[in-house]
Amino acid sequence: MGHLIPVVELGKRLVAHHDVQVTVFVVASHDDASNSNVHAVPNNNNLFNAVTLPLASISSLVNPDASLGEKILVLMHKSLPALRSAISAMKFRPTALIVDFFGTEAMDVADEFGLLKYMFIASNAWFLACFIHAPAIDKKLLTDEHFNLEKPMELPGCMPVRFQDSLELFLHPNEPIFDFISSIGMKMSLSDGILVNTWDDLEPKTLGSLRDDNLLGRVCKAPVYAIGPLVRSPDVASPSTKTSPSDSRVIILDWLNEQPSQSVIYVSFGSGGTLSAKQMTELAWSLELSQQRFIWVVRPPVENDVSGSYLTVVDNNSAGKLEDYLPHGFLTRTDKVGLVVPAWAPQAEILAHPSVGGFLSHCGWNSTVESIVNGVPMIAWPLHAEQKMNATMLTEEIGVAFRSKELPTESLVTRQEIEMLVRKIMVDKEGHSSIRVRAMELKYGAQKATSNSGSSYKSLSQVAKQCEKSLQELVTLGQGA
Repeated sequence: MGHLIPVVELGKRLVAHHDVQVTVFVVASHDDASNSNVHAVPNNNNLFNAVTLPLASISSLVNPDASLGEKILVLMHKSLPALRSAISAMKFRPTALIVDFFGTEAMDVADEFGLLKYMFIASNAWFLACFIHAPAIDKKLLTDEHFNLEKPMELPGCMPVRFQDSLELFLHPNEPIFDFISSIGMKMSLSDGILVNTWDDLEPKTLGSLRDDNLLGRVCKAPVYAIGPLVRSPDVASPSTKTSPSDSRVIILDWLNEQPSQSVIYVSFGSGGTLSAKQMTELAWSLELSQQRFIWVVRPPVENDVSGSYLTVVDNNSAGKLEDYLPHGFLTRTDKVGLVVPAWAPQAEILAHPSVGGFLSHCGWNSTVESIVNGVPMIAWPLHAEQKMNATMLTEEIGVAFRSKELPTESLVTRQEIEMLVRKIMVDKEGHSSIRVRAMELKYGAQKATSNSGSSYKSLSQVAKQCEKSLQELVTLGQGA
């Protein structure tokens, strides 16, 4: 979902602001929410279409204990024949193919059909910089200094990546997977452009390096377009007119309407993040001890697998009662100040609500951007992938988050420390007012970037014009319409 949501928003923005016809190819999964998310988009004048590619079986191709990233890469690879067939079946040949990071191999399909090819990075420019730099990395130096001595990995013109924040893929430079990600970096550089879900004012230093021929621009030959923020818009319809009163969305938003301004902390670990039983207990006690209002999206605990709910079918009816994995009496004792929600909550609407004053987040980039555009400061709780890098960026470079002393994936974060962080962001607003001020500055900066005169609007306009030019050339040759 963290990748699909910005892809859908990119398609909607191309349709609404640049009059481009868009087809989104969705790689089927067991996650019903993924399919419903894209097919629920209004088909404005037949300009937005969605095609679901058949579910590919990968059980015989990948070890069950393989990383989430490896599983997705294999799934995307197995979906290439279906993508090729779907493009062949289209009445009119597309002008361009925009591929997600995990679908880099599809650039070869774009070449087969003679299409413009763009890479879309659903994460930030710092994440992109790591992969752009990968082909130029000295493997021996990476092994000796970054892995063995745990020194930061240097990126020309960018903030270095600390060892504890490093992407798992960069910790094994002598394994085949590193050669594969290096090939991804090279393919990116050979594309017609790289679209990134960030904006110029958020990451000026990193974007500057990617565009500077003396820094990362020396490796990255493709133009980099900062087109963010791409986030879901809160549903403006009244809850009571859309769903039954028993719907969780109605319950949550009605409850928020009764709370004071900026008094609620929202706790969620994304579409698949999980905690151990011990860590869940500590978090529950911290929320109770803090005496702050809260909304907590809860999943059953999973041991030794922080991404345990990704690529799995979640059956809320068989997941057990909340009481089974929360401290005894917790729900009763916090009934007046908190809401505990199983599995899912309308995050875009929650973060946009004036009653919400903080977000304890896994730091997935989609959630991060949704928090920033609403001016909500964060408590960073990274779990996997680039989330550790995101947490460092949020706390040390951007300045809109606090975090625990140790990584939650490395040691148990105690109830006392979590309580301190919650009260720091929700109670001691005067003593830490700079973080809230900074969050509001970024909110207005994001609005400016996507306005008609903003940097992100102009960047996406350049892409649309490039596609239009290519289409005109095809029409002239009699190859397209």
